[in-house]
Amino acid sequence: MNADRALLINSDISEAVLGCFFDVYNELGPGFLESVYENAMTLALQEAGYDVSQQVALTVWFRGQAVGDFRADLIVGSSLVVEIKAVSQIHSAHEVQLVNYLKASRIEVGLLLNFGPRPQFKRRVLALTGSDQR
Repeated sequence: MNADRALLINSDISEAVLGCFFDVYNELGPGFLESVYENAMTLALQEAGYDVSQQVALTVWFRGQAVGDFRADLIVGSSLVVEIKAVSQIHSAHEVQLVNYLKASRIEVGLLLNFGPRPQFKRRVLALTGSDQR
């Protein structure tokens, strides 16, 4: 995927989610459970006018058979997956988890938000083939 295209995909929604992330972080600070931040993010995004689904079930398919399930913390506007963490720092395993959610949901863009001692985020864009896209 072209780097310029990757930057543009759902950049408006990404920007709005990041704005809400920093609002929630600044208001609540670190130390709460992930579920608290998930609920606060949902409220903030809904107040900003976005459709948000929480704990969305995602099924992994292989050769036409369901072989596993995930739960995405948030899906915003049916076009962006949000994974929420409340850990000391983001690790590669967290990023892999987000990429797996993108594959299972067939959504191209995801944000990993960490409400740790200092706010951290990672944005991932997954290049889907034409047959994989929604």
